[in-house]
Amino acid sequence: MRKVKVAAVQMSCGADREENIRKAESFVRAAAAQGARIILLQELFETPYFCQKEKPEFFSLATVAEENPAIARLSALAAELSVVIPVSFFERSGQARFNSVAVVDADGSVLGIYRKSHIPDGPGYEEKYYFNPGDLGARVWKTAYAVIGVGICWDQWYPELARAMALKGAELLFYPTAIGSEPQDASLDSMEHWRTVQRGHAGSNLMPVVVANRVGRETIDDSTIVFYGSSFIADERGALVAEADRVSETVLTAEFDLDAVAVSRAAWGVFRDRRPEVYGALLTYDGEAEHIGARGGRSL
Repeated sequence: MRKVKVAAVQMSCGADREENIRKAESFVRAAAAQGARIILLQELFETPYFCQKEKPEFFSLATVAEENPAIARLSALAAELSVVIPVSFFERSGQARFNSVAVVDADGSVLGIYRKSHIPDGPGYEEKYYFNPGDLGARVWKTAYAVIGVGICWDQWYPELARAMALKGAELLFYPTAIGSEPQDASLDSMEHWRTVQRGHAGSNLMPVVVANRVGRETIDDSTIVFYGSSFIADERGALVAEADRVSETVLTAEFDLDAVAVSRAAWGVFRDRRPEVYGALLTYDGEAEHIGARGGRSL
């Protein structure tokens, strides 16, 4: 029996970077007081979601990992509380900038960095202006309490990434997120779809999924997003075991017996019965490029 309690933090973010970090620290302490050992904060929590608009002054928010104030503060807190914290931050590396997560272990050490693989581009979510596509691929880390995989927001719509993390040995999947209303059409509401897709990752990989989203209304110039919260934790069959509402700042927790989950995963045979040789189309953009050139044309 190998039990671990996980947590997702849901909070609003203001213009004061120091205050946002302080608030995050407070929520981490609250989660740890409830027994959580792995605690997820939301995407880019140091600042408002600046990607609403393309504004060159926001590039100055990026830092190299070694100089990021949130990583430094939360590394110290992780060591103090003996907790694991995936820390989302705007990373600068050379001339590149990434939407990244530093995985901080329970002794305060940074085990490594994941860089967001899938970068969205749409009204209110202008991330291609700010971020290079992640160049590190799917990654997992053996932390003090579990092997974890991390994706970031738009990554959560891609079952390929969830499966890749599972294949690499992840036992739990974590997704820090910033999603809400669509500035160009207030009638659009993706919340249920968003949850359903990620619950599918849990069910198809027989692996718990932890998701932290922000709340609050944020406006930059003529663009406004109301972040819809609804953070949740799903068990290995995709069932919701903890969920937040759309407006409250809160901490969600759930406990899993990772050994029991592993037995269930093996018993289902999902990974036994995989057929990697059938999935060549997944390595193409159009599902056919793998055949082009083999016989002088497309395979129909």
